[in-house]
Amino acid sequence: MKVEVDLTKCTGHGICESIAEEVFEVQDDGTVVIHDAERPESDRERMQQAVTQCPAAALTLHD
Repeated sequence: MKVEVDLTKCTGHGICESIAEEVFEVQDDGTVVIHDAERPESDRERMQQAVTQCPAAALTLHD
């Protein structure tokens, strides 16, 4: 499974970072960097939570 960010939609709210700070990092300019985008299956619930709670709908999850 892979999590991706659409930087044209991202507004830097940081909700994803609060859900999984080791995966998402909001930069000073408000964009999100994803560390280790390929996630193990055991992270599915947290990654899905980050995707659904993103107010800008900038995150997607791919199998």
